[in-house]
Amino acid sequence: MSKLFSAVSKSSAIVLLLVGLGVGVFGMLAFDYSMEATSTEEFCTGCHEMASGPFVMLQDTTHFRNESGVRPTCSDCHVPEKGWPKMWRKIQASREVWSALTGKINTPEKYLAHAPVMKAREIARLQANDSQECRNCHDVEAMDLDQQSRMAKRAHGRMVKQERTCIDCHEGIAHDGTVHDVAAVLDQSPD
Repeated sequence: MSKLFSAVSKSSAIVLLLVGLGVGVFGMLAFDYSMEATSTEEFCTGCHEMASGPFVMLQDTTHFRNESGVRPTCSDCHVPEKGWPKMWRKIQASREVWSALTGKINTPEKYLAHAPVMKAREIARLQANDSQECRNCHDVEAMDLDQQSRMAKRAHGRMVKQERTCIDCHEGIAHDGTVHDVAAVLDQSPD
């Protein structure tokens, strides 16, 4: 009789292990898929306020159209590439998604009212991580400072010495403008 229970407990343990492994693999794949799906431009511009405000402003900048044809997506600038920083940023960004779903920023007027806070939060984040998302594409060490203006050469030289970070000088590079510019863009967008 004890051999029977021993065989049942071994097979139960194996089944439990296989089920746990399957659930774990499925969970990891689902998590990875959701991280990628929520990092697409389509997802980011899925709400009216982003599509008609910041995304429209982006289209007038060098980050949208340039001589090299390189165009970063929203997540290239606003989400770390991988690991815990990416997951933490997704958790932070869920605040804006939640605000849109619950009506806090679901109209152009409400979005405008909160835009300065959201912009300040994003600038602070980039200052805190030494503009890592900028540095994923732009390498200060590879810049030919001699081909830059005197002001750019001085600023980028300070970056090499780690006295400044990209966002300190380029805070409007992708969403060129202030809250007033966002208001103008939103006022021109069809409802």
